[in-house]
Order: sequence, then C-alpha cells, then structure tokens
Amino acid sequence: MTPIDAATFRHALGRFPSGVTVVTVRGDDGRDYGMTVSAFASLSLAPPLVLVCIGDDATIAGAVAAAGHFAVSVLSQDQEPLARRFADSDADRFAGTAVVRGVSGLALLDGAVAHLQCAIVARHRGGDHTIVVGEVIAASTVEGGRPLIYELGEYRRLR
Repeated sequence: MTPIDAATFRHALGRFPSGVTVVTVRGDDGRDYGMTVSAFASLSLAPPLVLVCIGDDATIAGAVAAAGHFAVSVLSQDQEPLARRFADSDADRFAGTAVVRGVSGLALLDGAVAHLQCAIVARHRGGDHTIVVGEVIAASTVEGGRPLIYELGEYRRLR
C-alpha cells in the first residue's frame, strides 16, 4: 500500500473539528513557555489523564521535555487573537497576556473556558511528535463559556 501524501492527510484531518488550547510549561530558567495546541485529548477517567502532542520542531519542545508539569487552557471563542499569538513562533507570546497561576505555578490564560493542570506521567514517541500524558491534578471551568473551534484551517465559533 502506498503511503498517503502529507497534503491529502492534512486535508482529511481538517474535516475533523477540534477545540483550541494553549499548553503552558515553566522552563528550567523560570520562564513561561506556551503554544497553541489542537492535538489535545482526554485519555482516561480513572485515573484522570489527558494527552497533548508536541512537534519535535515546536518552540516549546525542549521546555516540555524537561518539565514535570503542564497546563492546558481551553480557549473561549473570543480568544482567537491569543490562539494566533501562541501559534506564532516569532511572537512574544506572554506579552500583555493576563494569566493566573495554578497549583504548580504554571500560567493559566485568563478568560479560558477551562483549565487543566497536569503532572506528566509518560512521554511516547509518535512520528515527528512526542505524546505527553498528564494526570490531571486540578481542573476548573467557566459556566456558559463557549470554546473556540478549529476546522478546515480556520478558527470558528459554535452557534
């Protein structure tokens, strides 16, 4: 069987809408690192596990590899500008960004519809990504908040 080409694969996956998150970690240097991630999923209810997939060439890959914890901010539909900023590898991602500190000191983006704070329990190779599994140690939500969606290469709002 012939492998699928990257453009066809990406186009097919674009038909699957996903939520938009920003994953944050704190580096050994004490700085906050973060990036927009749509490759996020729940994994288990007992214990409560989630996973994020971080590309080998991602600007935060080194910080994630050394981290013991990560946080996930599920962006609201009004946070498209933040999604774009945290997706831009040249941006000063945290400049002017309102954050609160979680239980492990990680940055949680203010205004997100949900926050998950996780202890890293496993890392697995998956092609050109690392699958990072985290046990959720704290979670919070905003009632009535609507999540930002990514589909067909565009940010979208739920109706």
